Amino acid sequence: MKSMILAAGRGERMRPLTDHTPKPLLPVGGKPLIVWHLEHLAKSGLREVVINHAHLGAQIEAALGDGARWGLSIRYSPEPEGALETAGGIANALPLLGNDEPFLVVNGDTYFDWDVGRAANVLTPDNLAHLVLVPNPLQHPQGDFSLTGSLVGGDINETTSCGTQVFTFSGIGIYRPQLFMDIQRGQPAKLAPLLRAAMAKKSVSGELHSGRWVDVGTPLRLAELDRELGSL
Repeated sequence: MKSMILAAGRGERMRPLTDHTPKPLLPVGGKPLIVWHLEHLAKSGLREVVINHAHLGAQIEAALGDGARWGLSIRYSPEPEGALETAGGIANALPLLGNDEPFLVVNGDTYFDWDVGRAANVLTPDNLAHLVLVPNPLQHPQGDFSLTGSLVGGDINETTSCGTQVFTFSGIGIYRPQLFMDIQRGQPAKLAPLLRAAMAKKSVSGELHSGRWVDVGTPLRLAELDRELGSL
């Protein structure tokens, strides 16, 4: 299974740290944030990695190279300044990810201990996507999607009224290429509308991850994670 790390965001909330350094290269626990992902993927045997980039993307390519030092093969999917949003970035990278087999996608600005080695086995033949959800963090208490058994739903207003729990999307997803086939390459597109359309057809499965997960979206959360990982 191929994997994609989303690394094209500008990192506005991380400024001024990201004015001269792309967010995935910010140091945490003694190494760039994105390297934690690369090591996790390599340890799990997921060797083929695609990384998209836009803001200061040349720094990412220079820092990571072809991935050989981690036993990986890294290929890059450059995007224009301003990037293409999540779904647009994935669609743009499909020639590298392939048009036939499912692939794993993770957000480059998160830290987690979900077992990526499970990714190849969680998507059933009748689903277009499998999402890893997490308990709602303080900065996002309303959540994103409901989870009923292994079925993910998109209408959180309706589900909360009937007592179904709503959780936050971790940014970890396994997708079939068909989910992105209607997006024109090079055009910006958001992921949530695609997922909600698939959810309406009951084609999105999911699971709740109760382990470690951090959205490294602000300098404060970056500093807190740096202290935590530095003490390990």
